[in-house]
Amino acid sequence: MSRRITLMTVLGMLLLITAACTNKKSVNPLAGVNSKQPDKILFDKAMDAMRHNRFDVARLTLQTLINTYPNSEFIARAKLAVGDSWYAEGGTAALAQAEQEYSDFEIFFPNMPEAAEAQLKIANIHYQQMEKADRDYTHAKRAEDEYRKMILQYPDSKLVPEAKQRLLEVQEVLGEREFEIGRFYYLRQSYVASIARLQSLVDKYPLYSRADEALYLLGQDFEGQIARARAIPTCDAKFLPRGCMLEKNKGAYIAGLTKEASDNYAKILTRYPLMDRSDDAAKRLAALHQPVPRPTKADVARNKAEIDSRGDSSTVQGLMNLIKRGPDVANAARIGDPPLVDPEPVAGTDVVRRETTAAMGLPDKGKDTVGVQILNPEQPGATPPDATVPGRSPFGNALAVASPPAKPDPNELTPNAPPDPNELKPTDNGVDPALPPPTQVNEIQQGHSSSSATASADSSAPASDQEISSSKKKKKKGLKKLIPF
Repeated sequence: MSRRITLMTVLGMLLLITAACTNKKSVNPLAGVNSKQPDKILFDKAMDAMRHNRFDVARLTLQTLINTYPNSEFIARAKLAVGDSWYAEGGTAALAQAEQEYSDFEIFFPNMPEAAEAQLKIANIHYQQMEKADRDYTHAKRAEDEYRKMILQYPDSKLVPEAKQRLLEVQEVLGEREFEIGRFYYLRQSYVASIARLQSLVDKYPLYSRADEALYLLGQDFEGQIARARAIPTCDAKFLPRGCMLEKNKGAYIAGLTKEASDNYAKILTRYPLMDRSDDAAKRLAALHQPVPRPTKADVARNKAEIDSRGDSSTVQGLMNLIKRGPDVANAARIGDPPLVDPEPVAGTDVVRRETTAAMGLPDKGKDTVGVQILNPEQPGATPPDATVPGRSPFGNALAVASPPAKPDPNELTPNAPPDPNELKPTDNGVDPALPPPTQVNEIQQGHSSSSATASADSSAPASDQEISSSKKKKKKGLKKLIPF
């Protein structure tokens, strides 16, 4: 009898121990699907409410969890889920509240892996609210800043590739906006404003789908400035009426503009050799009597990969783009790294200052004020000879100025040379004497042994005409020139 009582006592103790172990807190509550902890139950109820689009119920349940169990292991996920509920609900007010919740999550939990997710969703909020390129660009600019912040702040996150692709799409929209503004100024012959916009565009967004068009318009802008400079009458240093230029300064000024135009045309052939404007750029370089560079095989391969990565909008998508609010990002590149830091933007005042100093034969001292000496003080209302005024453009009603006396320049254009309104005067070798020959990046330097040729050297070799033409797929459809040069 006593043995039976002892056996029953042992079995009872085992049952009590088993029950106690069953009620013990789980070490990993996220893995314990059947956990009976109250904070886990609240979190599961909130997730179920979100799946059924009951966002108010989900937020109330999550807030109860946060307030009741401040030391719970679900606090971080609960705070992130509050932002997710606003994000999923949508609408301008809800998205603004979601952005605030995600920002708070980054502040309270900066070292958690979910912080990168919160930053990505902040950028996605502005991405969803982007408008077309010709409308308000506030959200597009904010999206660019937030994607850049996510990539720079969380470089090891697995979400970085997604952020980079979205950033390329945002920069396509911003690039399209800058291009249309620059084109607007070009069509109205406001060349200085167009140069400032387009130069900033090609510097900031090299993967923009119409970068070749932007470079071509830049060349056309400088050619427009050349046409205006040629129309300015020349004069000598003894008598300087308004609206004229010294022959020496005029020649140097036109030579500088020609170099700017040819540099932009040459960049099309070396950076975007397979795009629509490559043939037009080669023709303009020939008309300006400048060398026509040849792209390397690596340049052709890189540009071909960029073109192949871009998508094409179908007819249905094109019609939908007319009625939807957001922009069409099908032309955005799918390869390459987007620029994460903006270069210094080009201002119109910088363009005017640079051209003014070149027209006056003065060295460019950056953004400092240019002093101009007036040489005809006898004219009524003129400034005394020792006074200086800020530099002004030589066009329109600008004051005629002269540079300090200098020795005769052997490269100076002679006054008796027949004027040509369409092109610079060529020499025997077909190159303008005032312009130094551009550096030939594809030229084989002396002293290099041909035995060192490798696979990388082969990619740097000039591409043949057959390789370039066979890589081109699209028919040329460029902007028609409105001003003959």
